[in-house]
Amino acid sequence: MPSANCQAGVNGGYFSPDFAPLGLRIIDGKITSRLSRGRLMSGVLASNGSVQILRLAEFSLSKKWNAAIECGPFLVDHGQPIRGLEKMRSARRTFAAIGSGDRAALGYCPDATLADLGQMLTARLGDFRIQRALNLDGGSSTSYYFKAARGLYLYSEEKHVRDFVGIVPK
Repeated sequence: MPSANCQAGVNGGYFSPDFAPLGLRIIDGKITSRLSRGRLMSGVLASNGSVQILRLAEFSLSKKWNAAIECGPFLVDHGQPIRGLEKMRSARRTFAAIGSGDRAALGYCPDATLADLGQMLTARLGDFRIQRALNLDGGSSTSYYFKAARGLYLYSEEKHVRDFVGIVPK
């Protein structure tokens, strides 16, 4: 993250045992891995000047994207938690979220089920209300990096991760 000049970041998407990415990856405008269909792969976090979280049916490769990563499941849509999310298995989680006014966030939760996380993300955070949130790879891949005025906050992954999602200054 420091070499990419990131202010904050989390681990990215899923990957296979042989370390190949699972699902779409677009890096610097180039497709490095194709879209895939799967139960967990329900959305795409994408950027082309603004950050968007799109369902697979809403996503189009005809639009020029600078960056994109396919992941899932969706946790929040239209400001409401997604019904039917897994309620039994707690794990470390990371997520991407968008709110009103072209605002986006990356986050980390040390222990939650997918259903719990979806519910937590619908709580109002000051004037930031999450409209959509997408789960990123978690468990032993969970990592969180944040460079603040008071120092560096780092929660390292237990195993090496394939890629990451970072926030860089404009």
